[in-house]
Amino acid sequence: MQDQWMEQACTQLREAVNFLAERAALKPGALMVLGCSSSEVGGDVIGKASNPELGDMLARTFREACTAHGLHVTVQCCEHLNRALVMERAQAQYRGLEIVSAVPHPKAGGSCGAAMYRQLEDPVLVSAVQADAGIDVGDTLIGMHLRPVAVPVRAPFQSVGKAHLVMAFSRPRLIGGERTRYQITDEGDCFDDEG
Repeated sequence: MQDQWMEQACTQLREAVNFLAERAALKPGALMVLGCSSSEVGGDVIGKASNPELGDMLARTFREACTAHGLHVTVQCCEHLNRALVMERAQAQYRGLEIVSAVPHPKAGGSCGAAMYRQLEDPVLVSAVQADAGIDVGDTLIGMHLRPVAVPVRAPFQSVGKAHLVMAFSRPRLIGGERTRYQITDEGDCFDDEG
């Protein structure tokens, strides 16, 4: 029975990745962040009942679902590691991110972060990212790792296991005033006398 609810939670996480990737029209190469409390997924209070087996299953599901969309992954650790993130070294270097020294484990980093660290080929922790989209399972507060401007996404489902689900993607800032256009149109797209 225990395996069945864990499999169901993984199915829900996979559906969340698919829904967000499609809703946000994420392009291959985009970065998606996951914050996930295995305690909350299991129905306990965040940080109080870490479940390494569940963390391993959820991290693997997240990575596989993102890979299917051509997305890069990063997993946020808990506050004991200052919400640092696990990712492949090559991605961290490509993005010019600050690599920090620690190895996450279930009691300092969380079960999902620790599992992702073990699953990646050349894992590192980075202090912060500005991801293109993110999934927060269990109110882990991933907002600090999303690029401005974050756009909330409402799905027809609202949980992974027993944990509250929040998703968002980012869009470029809209600049300008009343004369600004955000798409090319056929009417008057040439310069006027005011330049």
